[in-house]
Amino acid sequence: PFLALFQWCHSKTTNKITKNNSGLQELNSIISSSKPSTCLSDPIPTKLFKEVVPLVCPSLLETINISLSIGYVPQSFKVAVIKPLLKKPTLDSSTLANYRPISNLPFISKILEKVVAAQLCDFLQNNSLFEDFQSGFRAQHSTETALVKVTNDLLWASDEGRLSVLVLLDLSAAFDTIDHYILLERLEELLGITGTALKWFKSDLSDRYQFVHVNNKSSVYTKVSYGVLQGSVLGPIIFCIYMIPLGNVMRKYSVNFHCYADDTQLYVSMKSGEKNQLSKLEACLKDIRAWMDQNFLLLNSDKTEVIVLGPRHFRETYASLTALDAITLARSTTVRNLGVLFDQDLSFNSHIKQTSRTAFFHLRNIAKIRSILSQNDAEKLVHAFVTSRLDYCNFLLAGCASKSLKTLQLVQNAAARVLTKTRRRDHITPVLASLHWLPIKYRIEFKIILLTYKALNGQAPVYLKELVVPYNPP
Repeated sequence: PFLALFQWCHSKTTNKITKNNSGLQELNSIISSSKPSTCLSDPIPTKLFKEVVPLVCPSLLETINISLSIGYVPQSFKVAVIKPLLKKPTLDSSTLANYRPISNLPFISKILEKVVAAQLCDFLQNNSLFEDFQSGFRAQHSTETALVKVTNDLLWASDEGRLSVLVLLDLSAAFDTIDHYILLERLEELLGITGTALKWFKSDLSDRYQFVHVNNKSSVYTKVSYGVLQGSVLGPIIFCIYMIPLGNVMRKYSVNFHCYADDTQLYVSMKSGEKNQLSKLEACLKDIRAWMDQNFLLLNSDKTEVIVLGPRHFRETYASLTALDAITLARSTTVRNLGVLFDQDLSFNSHIKQTSRTAFFHLRNIAKIRSILSQNDAEKLVHAFVTSRLDYCNFLLAGCASKSLKTLQLVQNAAARVLTKTRRRDHITPVLASLHWLPIKYRIEFKIILLTYKALNGQAPVYLKELVVPYNPP
């Protein structure tokens, strides 16, 4: 329905600007599924705009198609309102480094970006241009699928009596330091995007401005010469494209790796006496740091962590590992990897304890106001603050002891009692059944079965599909 922007990258065919019903329906679908957030630059509230979409949809469709056909992004679409967001509630609000600069863009500009993002992702997917082990901002990929792959590799190595060294790289303000010239070079030379499509990206990146708005006061406009906006639709995808060559750097050393946006994991496994694996990892880190210097990215040594995993008697040999290639590593017995706490035994006991502690904290707060909440609202709160934590990456707990899982089951039981106002002495099984809640053990099994089904039916990343080999009886 829209102009097939990225078909121009490999062919000279042109498409006519269309106002047919199919195009209008697709545009209306994009608008209706978008969040009703309003930017300071929007002339009318987004909620009101959505109500009058049938009247303005044809004009908006024509605007989008013209933008794609001539390779131009209107200047009013390129002014961002920066609203600083504290990274964590516990951080010092007086320290500027503790804030994340979230960019708010006009609603219509987000619609245009969504159209381009959909076509760009289809182009990358159809031409196999994505990095295989980049799970950030891709359909059918997530932090969960990334952790399944990494954990599976580490567990295989441990079962074979091998030690693994996992390094979690941290980048400083990665989205803010991207060089636009290098990015456009990637689009043209690496992906083959040329002509009007490349012209559109040049227009989108050039002459961008932003200003900070805090406490109803605005700063002066500042030109954005580097980086991609955090909070935009295209920003994360563009960042992943910028990072594509990094995969080849790591493959050169036969080091296992996995990326999720700017979070990069490196890991090697070795048997006793195979010190060359560490040398390989060290050489890889040296090359990564050189590549990042060339691409205006900064590796944050203070937050780059390492953990040694595997048999306990073997780990003691590498107990003093705190630096690689002059990069000081924050050595710990547990590390947080994409929201999951990894311990040296891969028992996930620390993760279970942390999850239970946080879930009980939120559950106590919900219990205090339960009497004034409707059943529907209370259920939403329980799912948002408790159930979501119990289910996140729960398939990693498949091999955990029943004693460990019992802790999570107590959380679920307490959540069910708060939601249904059931007394402590009442049996919990009928309560869970009435809510249609599977117990923790079966939630884990269900998640594994679901992921396996997706892998077998082309609804999961290729790196998971390759791990599942259908059994063919003789």
